[in-house]
Amino acid sequence: MGDRMAVDGESTDWDGRWTHIRKYLDRPGPYAIDGFEPGDEVRESLFECKILVIGAGGLGCELLKDLALLGFRDIHVIDMDTIDISNLNRQFLFRHSDVGKPKAEVAANFVMKRVPGVKVTPYFGKIQDKDTDYYAQFRIIICGLDSVEARRWINATVTNMFDEDDMSTLIPIIDGGTEGLKGQARLILPRMTACYECSLDMQTKPRTFPICTIANTPRLPEHCIEYASVIAWPKEFPDRKIDGDDPEHIKWLLDVAQARAKEHNISGITYSLTQGVVKNIIPAIASTNAIVAASCANEAFKIATNVATYIDNYMMYTGDTGVYTYTFKLERRDECPVCGGGVLKISGIDQATTLQEFMDSLLERREIQLKRPSLRTSSKSLYMQAPKFLEEATRPNLEKPISTLVVDGDEIIVTDENLPVNLKLVVTFKS
Repeated sequence: MGDRMAVDGESTDWDGRWTHIRKYLDRPGPYAIDGFEPGDEVRESLFECKILVIGAGGLGCELLKDLALLGFRDIHVIDMDTIDISNLNRQFLFRHSDVGKPKAEVAANFVMKRVPGVKVTPYFGKIQDKDTDYYAQFRIIICGLDSVEARRWINATVTNMFDEDDMSTLIPIIDGGTEGLKGQARLILPRMTACYECSLDMQTKPRTFPICTIANTPRLPEHCIEYASVIAWPKEFPDRKIDGDDPEHIKWLLDVAQARAKEHNISGITYSLTQGVVKNIIPAIASTNAIVAASCANEAFKIATNVATYIDNYMMYTGDTGVYTYTFKLERRDECPVCGGGVLKISGIDQATTLQEFMDSLLERREIQLKRPSLRTSSKSLYMQAPKFLEEATRPNLEKPISTLVVDGDEIIVTDENLPVNLKLVVTFKS
């Protein structure tokens, strides 16, 4: 077969268009996976491979461009954001006239206009809006997200979809992330390699401020924003979680923070800074996005064609002191609540430790990253964050020694808005 082929009855290819990929797909190579068969069939499988890109921001724009130029012709993209003027310096699929429009839709239309023959199907909304039937249709999922919570959710959803007796349910996740001049790309094969939950302790610890400074002696714009989100919001909306992507939520926080700043002669609070503090956004660098996206797209190409061995399984990139990459294998955690046994053993607890102190110690554990945990056993509630009547009923337990609430070896079930699944703890006390 030559390079020319028809799509929807209209020729969209030209002589030499796919020369770059035919060098790899039309002949065997030393890095190909066993069973790789060069020729027309593998090219067709690439053209027909249905792939999902989650996120149409800095990484997402690069990914959509790379995938379309690599020969992927059935691409879907999800993003819940609209275009802000601050995006235009690096998210190159957008123009000034696009400000305020959905990122997914604008990015999809741009790629389809620029790359003949590719179909990009956008969805403007949250990943949680879609059910497992939606995600099951894809051969590969690539994440270009800026949210740990969203990554944890899609990781748990796709992992739970995998039936080890039916390999057709295996959907590889390629996850890319950047932090300034640093980045990483990784491959997650559900229940085969370390999943996202397995490596939570590797995440950069969010910048925090002492609560006494926030409440009493603010000196920075960030202190005022933290006051609005940590102190003022829970008082005003005790049963509502802040959504960093909801303009109404950010506007409310902005107004409160600016009023607080005025009281203390602090300037510099803007909408974008407020959202950045709430979402813990780290400034993005265009070149880092390009490098990490290229690595992710390269892995997708290898998975779709078997032309080379996949990454095993984590590539880190640092560009702040030169250009350096290192690839290593992340190991699965046996106690991972998503892909492992799901039981975290905590031993050596002092019997005088109160339930509040025990919960505080859980909040410090980087490998689980809790925010507002609720705890219960199979027979009773220890402390529940909501609803209000249950929180009030269980609040007295916070001051009680945990040894009076559970016995040695008891299993505690933890739920949290940050947890994509329930976490099981087994506690043992000092003798």
